Amino acid sequence: MKTYTKNFNMKRTPQNQWSPGTVENNAGGYVFQIDKWSQLDRFLILGSEGGTYYVNDKTLTIENAKNVLACIKADGIRVVNKIIEVSVEGRAPSNDPALFALALVTAYGDGPAKTYAFQSLSKIARIGTHLFHFAQFRKLVAGWGSGMKRAVGRWYQEKDIDDLGYQLIKYRQRDGWTHKDLIRLAHPQPLDEKQNALFAWIAKDIESPALPRIVDGFLHAQAANDIKTVVKLINEYGLPREAIPTQYLNSSEVWEALLYSGKYGMPIGALVRNLNKMTAVGLLQPIGEATNYVTEKLLNDTAVLHSKIHPLQVITALYAYQTGGQQRKATWGPRGGIKSKFTWKPVQHIVDALEDTFNISFGSVEPTGKRTLLALDISASMDWSFINNTCITACEASAAMAMVTARVEAPGSYMFGGFSRNFLPLNISPKQSMGEVLKTIKNLPHGGTDCALPMIKALKNKWEVDTFVVFTDSETWAGTVKPHQALKEYRNKMGTPAKLIVVGMTASKFSIADPNDKGMLDVVGFSTATPNVISDFSKN
Repeated sequence: MKTYTKNFNMKRTPQNQWSPGTVENNAGGYVFQIDKWSQLDRFLILGSEGGTYYVNDKTLTIENAKNVLACIKADGIRVVNKIIEVSVEGRAPSNDPALFALALVTAYGDGPAKTYAFQSLSKIARIGTHLFHFAQFRKLVAGWGSGMKRAVGRWYQEKDIDDLGYQLIKYRQRDGWTHKDLIRLAHPQPLDEKQNALFAWIAKDIESPALPRIVDGFLHAQAANDIKTVVKLINEYGLPREAIPTQYLNSSEVWEALLYSGKYGMPIGALVRNLNKMTAVGLLQPIGEATNYVTEKLLNDTAVLHSKIHPLQVITALYAYQTGGQQRKATWGPRGGIKSKFTWKPVQHIVDALEDTFNISFGSVEPTGKRTLLALDISASMDWSFINNTCITACEASAAMAMVTARVEAPGSYMFGGFSRNFLPLNISPKQSMGEVLKTIKNLPHGGTDCALPMIKALKNKWEVDTFVVFTDSETWAGTVKPHQALKEYRNKMGTPAKLIVVGMTASKFSIADPNDKGMLDVVGFSTATPNVISDFSKN
């Protein structure tokens, strides 16, 4: 009898041993497997580029592609609706996973699903670069057909003529594709004289007075011989950076014109991407009108939310901007970190503004009013895995996500903790800059993974916790009790219905949350919806 009770305990099972309902993760531990629809969510938001500590990008992409195909087989219409939801709402830092999944639906869905996917192309591929990515994905899975031709043709036909002209000069080529390639393959029939002129210019280089003004400005800019002319053309035609010959992009006068050109000035996304360059050429200084203009725009809630810039794009820009162009080396893995061909001296006003832009980009986050333990997995695997092929590790990203929740909660209602093989109370504060927080996380010791530690530590110290929020890749293996068992023990001994929210930081199929326990929830890390989902679940 002692042999049975010693070797098989349903209440306390070592993480490297099987227990009912669990599967083996990539680290040799046993956790729960999320369903195919939850894995689809993770893939659409987090992507598979860069892989993880245990799985390379090729294997992770194949695993997720198989899962997408399983979802398509089960309900292709539902897959397209999920793609639209994630893409249109700007919940993911990159649109590539959505475009890849859409291409799979057009190739492997049933008749109605294929039709719906092709009809939805313009919603998902909103700019020329998206269209080029989709064309390449489609080429890899199926090639061209009548449905593909009609869908691509509609993309060109349905756009406003001025917007189409803008797309054609701003996004000219990607992945080996050009607009000339796509128009020649799709053969879209022009709906009016202006479209006819534009298609003829793209396909056959035929210029016409019927071309949109912005195309006319682009042609003049390509032939310009001096900076003064380029600046005049930018102001007159509202030209984007991509329309300007590269030899003029080291001029502060040119960048000043680009910053203010058009009805609303440089779009937020382009502004954030080009802060480094505008500082390097001397346009952005500690004191100056341009700096004031940029910071006001970055702090404009309406403009930031309307742009749908993703928080990960902001935090990546912030991290890169703070380096001044000096390389930031990764602690683990093959990445070299941030690299730049030029250097700049960061302007503190810009750094401060980006901090606020990061919070704004999540939208209005509701406080929970609950006692919350924000537990960050600081194991080696989290410090190696990079979010969506950026320079931000899953470990750093989890700290940024946790800070969003902490900044709306009352003092004394939350605490931070970090864990790998040990649990460490983290000396970080919502009043610190994101740069300071990420630096603290980066300097912590990294080791094996025991995701049960937040609950074990809370029970040992009699911390009264309503919600444990654990940011992890669920590659846990090192503990003597499984995380969901540790939570149940905490509930029983503390006499409280404590909840567990698992924030998945990689596109794997694993979670430490028991799907049969209504007090546990699995959500996707770095989705713009996640902070409010955490709040809603905590508040019932």
